[in-house]
Amino acid sequence: MQTHNEIRASARLVLWTFAWAATLALAKFGPELLWAPPQRGAGWAAVAVNLVVGFGWITAFTRFLRALDELQRKIIQDALAVTLGVGWILGFAYVVTDQASLIARDINAAVLPALMGVVFVVAFAVGKIRYR
Repeated sequence: MQTHNEIRASARLVLWTFAWAATLALAKFGPELLWAPPQRGAGWAAVAVNLVVGFGWITAFTRFLRALDELQRKIIQDALAVTLGVGWILGFAYVVTDQASLIARDINAAVLPALMGVVFVVAFAVGKIRYR
């Protein structure tokens, strides 16, 4: 029964993840590709839909965590803790170095989430190996 609940929660999480990514793409690329940039209402509507779907994703992720067994939940929570710490520390280090004009050029905003994704995958893999 536990496996069936985990599969259902995982499938829902995947669907919410794709929906969130699609609405994020709509909010990002819609003004360039689907409607003319002066249409601010459409842009704000796309952002609002992305936020609503994002909160749905958070709910799906919470339900996913509840469906996991204790060991899987611990591995994911440990990986999330490391990811949050790395993102927090590197994010603020960048803000401080940028404010002090120690960085010659701006970094693309997508670098931090991409880095955090890599950190999460590595921390998750380490946790899986550690608790084998």
